[in-house]
Amino acid sequence: MQFDVIVIGGGHAGTEAAAAAARRGARTALLSFDLSKVGAMSCNPAIGGLGKGHLVREVDAFDGLIARAADAAAIHYRMLNRSKGTAVQGPRVQADRTRYAAAIQSMLAAQPGLTLVAGEAEALVLAGGQIAGVTLADGTTLSARAVVIATGTFLGGRIFRGEERETGGRIGEASATRLAEQMRALALPMARLKTGTPPRLDGRSIDWARIEQQPSDAEPWTMSPLTRERLLPQLHCGITRTNAATHDAIRSGLDRSPLFSGAIDAQGPRYCPSIEDKIHRFGDRDGHQIFLEPEGLDTHLIYPNGMSTSLPVDIQVAMVKSIPGLGRAEIVTPGYAVEYDHVDPRALNAMLGLPQIPGIFCAGQINGTTGYEEAAGQGLAAGINAAAHACDLAPWVLDRATSYLGVMIDDLVLQGVTEPYRMLTARAEFRLRLRADNAETRLGPIGAELGCLGADRLERLARRQEARDRLDAMFSITLTSTQLQANGAPVGQDGARRPSREWLRFPGVETGHLGIAWDGDPAMLAEFVEDARYAPYLERQEAEVAALRGNDNVRLGDDLDFAAIPGLSNEMIERLSSARPETLGAASRIRGITPAALSAILLQARKRAA
Repeated sequence: MQFDVIVIGGGHAGTEAAAAAARRGARTALLSFDLSKVGAMSCNPAIGGLGKGHLVREVDAFDGLIARAADAAAIHYRMLNRSKGTAVQGPRVQADRTRYAAAIQSMLAAQPGLTLVAGEAEALVLAGGQIAGVTLADGTTLSARAVVIATGTFLGGRIFRGEERETGGRIGEASATRLAEQMRALALPMARLKTGTPPRLDGRSIDWARIEQQPSDAEPWTMSPLTRERLLPQLHCGITRTNAATHDAIRSGLDRSPLFSGAIDAQGPRYCPSIEDKIHRFGDRDGHQIFLEPEGLDTHLIYPNGMSTSLPVDIQVAMVKSIPGLGRAEIVTPGYAVEYDHVDPRALNAMLGLPQIPGIFCAGQINGTTGYEEAAGQGLAAGINAAAHACDLAPWVLDRATSYLGVMIDDLVLQGVTEPYRMLTARAEFRLRLRADNAETRLGPIGAELGCLGADRLERLARRQEARDRLDAMFSITLTSTQLQANGAPVGQDGARRPSREWLRFPGVETGHLGIAWDGDPAMLAEFVEDARYAPYLERQEAEVAALRGNDNVRLGDDLDFAAIPGLSNEMIERLSSARPETLGAASRIRGITPAALSAILLQARKRAA
């Protein structure tokens, strides 16, 4: 069978990659072991969070799937960091697992140009040093000019639980063993990482009277602006806490934990450690919060967030029963850890392509990341660029000044990973510009230019631009302090006339004080107001952004020999040679590269260009 793009893997990276490639017009095949598991939430039944919610909104701005699927399955909405500025607030949705996967599968089925194929990718087909397709375990060959590898934890996956061992990327599912062997044989730079999941509990056996309840937000926001209202009943989450007895139970089994016995030597996620790792590293803490999250409307399963573990089952039982409210809790599925192969992302270019084998793109945990949202973002980028490669379209190079997607990919391909990468708002230098509430405004026009948006999204984009033009005119009207005082604004008399947008920078001034009557989308007005209030800070950042983009225009060349540049230390040479920065700006963002080193690199690049 002949396609333009083949995507291997039906997780969050693979589904976004396949949908994005098809939206660009590529004949696309999505290949997965089991089509009924496409879109499955392997671990936490939640989408979004701090930094992660920004990624979800950005993927949605390109007409991606994850935000709309989250709303279709949402049983709990919570805006994290609500007490702080909008730049660092994180929208998060608790999702019904079954409904989330069903929503993803429904959108994929409705996507023109996309074919779902059940089977195992046994081998990549290469011709003349380039990708030519994929051979399946049953002998079928799928041909394509581009392949996106989005294998998640299945590439060489092994499962650990106490002394138990089995092959697989998820409990009860096979591992992509033969593909992993081929990729290692191709001499790709590969290593191992680890992740884990907590035991699933039967909610009927929990004493909810002893559990603090956390309700869903009352405010009617949604993850995607295309979702006009919340679709499902909202459930409470619960909060409990470990204690000294819990910690004693965990310590009693550390010698049987694969993390401490040496069975697992791969690094796990720093910001989502296993419960045994928490107890070992933070032994002075008297407890750790556990969030009890329902897995759906039609199931009694509860996900105890914060209790990821690979301890033996008997230790897991003792640990759970020691926690307030869980004394009689029954474990339905014990927790486990997964160790898997990943490619050093420094082997990739800024399009998430593998220059060593043109036509191959990688997305998700194979690139050393953790989390649904990071995977979805990479899937979007890889799918867009795979379609560009296969169909001779314009590629998409992300800019860290305009998106968290750009920050993530720039971090990965330049810095590499020593542990699973997680998006954090602190990673973005220009986070005042990159709010979750303005993702459509920032990225929608780029999506339209790339041909990624459907008719509904394009129509919405046009309506939004008309609304912004109306707001711009309304907030350009000048007012005096006397007029504002008459409307109740807490401003002093300074005799100045200012545009309404500038008055918003004064403490306590709201749109009502300005006489603004807006009959359009309230979220649109809120976004415009935040833009106005942040304007002075954004203006100061413009010079930094201009410098970043100026340096990114200085090309270094693919074959620049960093070892031949005088004045560079061995450590600098090693890091530059591993990352292969394409521009001076990219070189400047590699850790340990000094201004003097950049000057030497620039001089060498100019000599070569002369």
